[in-house]
Amino acid sequence: MNCIIVDDDKLSCQIIGEYVKKTPSLTLIGVYNNSIEARNILTKRHDIDLLFLDIEMPEMDGFEFISSLESPPAVVVITSEEAYAAKAFDINAVDYLVKPVAYARFCKAVDKVMRYSSKIRSSVQAEKEIFIKKGTALVKIKIKDIIYIEALENYVTLNTNDDKFIIHFTMKGIEEYFPQGLFTRVHRSYIVNKFNIQTIKDCSLDLFVGGAIKNIPVGKSFKDSLFNDINVMSR
Repeated sequence: MNCIIVDDDKLSCQIIGEYVKKTPSLTLIGVYNNSIEARNILTKRHDIDLLFLDIEMPEMDGFEFISSLESPPAVVVITSEEAYAAKAFDINAVDYLVKPVAYARFCKAVDKVMRYSSKIRSSVQAEKEIFIKKGTALVKIKIKDIIYIEALENYVTLNTNDDKFIIHFTMKGIEEYFPQGLFTRVHRSYIVNKFNIQTIKDCSLDLFVGGAIKNIPVGKSFKDSLFNDINVMSR
C-alpha cells in the first residue's frame, strides 16, 4: 500500500517513517508537514492508499483536510491528544493512535487497514457485472448473485437463484478470478458464496438457493480455511 505521512511534528514523522520502512506491505511516497502540501499531492496522484494523519496542524487541521477531499484514502490518525478519538471515527478513520506510538501498535493499525481495504475491494468487485454465454446469447449477471460454483469435468457451473451457467474454466482459474472476500473454496469440486451459507455441519454446509436448501460437501483439507474465512464466535 502506498502511504504518506501528514504531520507538523518532525520527530513523529521520522519515527513513523522508520516504522513504514520496516513494514513490507507499505511504501512511503512522501512526508508532509502541513495539510496544504499533502492536499496538493493527493489532487495530482490517485495511487495513495493510506494516510498517517496528525490532527493539530497550522492553516488546515486534520479534520478540515479530510473534509476537503472528495475521495480520501484510508486514514490512521496519529496524534498526541486522546480527545479527538470520537471525531476521528466520524471521518471514518480506520484507527486512532496516541503518541508516542510503539511499533507493535503501529503494525496492528496497518493490519486493520489491510483488512478494511480488502473488504472494500471485495464489495466493489461483488457489484461488478459479467456476461456469460448461454446458448446464442450473452447474459449479464452480478458476481455477488453467484451462490456456488461446481466442477464439471473440464467445465464449471455457476449457480444463481434463477439459473445455471456452464463455462469452460478450471476451478483454480475461477478461484483466482473471483474475489476471495466473497467466495471460499470448501471442496475440490465446490466454491461457495460465503454470504449464502446457512449452516455448517461436520462434513457439509447448507446454502439457500432459489427458495430451497442445497447441501454442499466440505472437504477435510478445506475445513480450516473455511473457518478462517467466516466469523465464528466460538468453536
